[in-house]
Amino acid sequence: MRPRSAWAACLCAYLSACTTVGPDYRVPDRAAVRDAVANGPLQGAQAPHVAIAPVPDDWWRLYDDERLDRLITKALAANTDIRAASANLRRALALLHEVESENLPQGSAGASVARAQLSGESFLQQAQPPVFNLGDLGLGASYLIDFFGKLARADEAALAGAQASEATLDMVRVAVAAQTVRAYVQGCAATHALHAAGQQLAVQQRTLDATRRLLAAGRAEPAEVARERARTEALRATLPPLQAARSAARYRLALLLGQAPATLPDADVACDAEPALRAPLPVGDGAALLRRRPDVRQAERELAAATARIGVATADLYPSIRIGASAGLTGVLSHLGSGPTARWSLGPLVSWSWPTNGVRHRIHGLEAAADAALARFDGVVLRALQETETALSAYSRERERHAALHAASEHATQVAQQQRRLWQAGRVPWLAHLDAERDLAAAQAALAASAGEVAGRQVDVFLALGGGWQTARRLAVVPGTMDEKND
Repeated sequence: MRPRSAWAACLCAYLSACTTVGPDYRVPDRAAVRDAVANGPLQGAQAPHVAIAPVPDDWWRLYDDERLDRLITKALAANTDIRAASANLRRALALLHEVESENLPQGSAGASVARAQLSGESFLQQAQPPVFNLGDLGLGASYLIDFFGKLARADEAALAGAQASEATLDMVRVAVAAQTVRAYVQGCAATHALHAAGQQLAVQQRTLDATRRLLAAGRAEPAEVARERARTEALRATLPPLQAARSAARYRLALLLGQAPATLPDADVACDAEPALRAPLPVGDGAALLRRRPDVRQAERELAAATARIGVATADLYPSIRIGASAGLTGVLSHLGSGPTARWSLGPLVSWSWPTNGVRHRIHGLEAAADAALARFDGVVLRALQETETALSAYSRERERHAALHAASEHATQVAQQQRRLWQAGRVPWLAHLDAERDLAAAQAALAASAGEVAGRQVDVFLALGGGWQTARRLAVVPGTMDEKND
């Protein structure tokens, strides 16, 4: 066998034994997302008014409020944060396509014309050549043979990065939907509380007027009038903060809708009471929660990208082989096109940097980065469970408080009715009847405030559950990922 043929055979045998270097990604067995407890039932799902049912994609429709549905549709279409996240996703996709294009043959073309004085010494001649008009015209093509999987790993990293950006967009959609519902609920709750506070103030004003009449008749002391006046002004002082809260909710809605506050019609936010769910709050289980939360998916994709980058760096320990071909015309401009000016070349180009340039240290650094990404992934999973359990617990406790306040309001209503009948029968004084009315107004105000808290806690639960992005188009699922495992 000729030496040249033997060398080619050895090279082919060596390259055929090579494979994609670096670790193949899969969700680690030790990851928190694979823990059976994390995928089991949620502890808060056993509470009343909570159902172990799938969370609908458009969970806000459970309120049966057409005005709220329209607001969220507008917010998801025009919110500035969503627009920014969409642009970032487009940028990540452009980077992905740029990386993918490295797998394609690369072409080049060039042409030049120059008037030149060449060096005689460069041709080992003492005489100086004359000045020439030189020309060059050529085409070239090359293809990088990915024997060691550097391009494949780069594709994996870029795809995982694009999917992480997609998950970021999903997170923004979840936040915008929840914030829109929250702003709407806060506006409704402020209006409800204003009505209750107005009733309190009206009853207190009647009590003050009655006390003044008793003072004029000599049946009350000035201190009693001063006390009732203080109570009246204290109740009057509760109105401006509630009015400010209602205005703030409206302005927050305008921001979420991508509008100036003055452009938001009053009819779009007119609401006198908090929206109520038509059925028990659906929460699902831990496995569904972890599949649904976009931040969990984002952290998992960042772990995949960090793992793929290890393979990209590892490939730098091996030769880079590119096959190229070129053809063209080079020579005196007047002779360009004649046979002596033709040139061509075909063959491989092998480059190899010895691993003394820090590649191994870079690999160790990327391995540490992958360990950090796994730790962040575990932290996101655990935080998702913690936020959901906390929100469910707070919601259940507020429901209990609301039920107690509702019972107190019913008892106060009974007392007020009884006192009114006794007053009409002349058996109790007018002020005793007003005291009962005042207690009833206070109980109703507390109940209204609790209704706002319950609605807010519901939004907290839905936000923790992470629903509201599933209608968006998703990139392809990569084998070995959490999505591929669970879908």
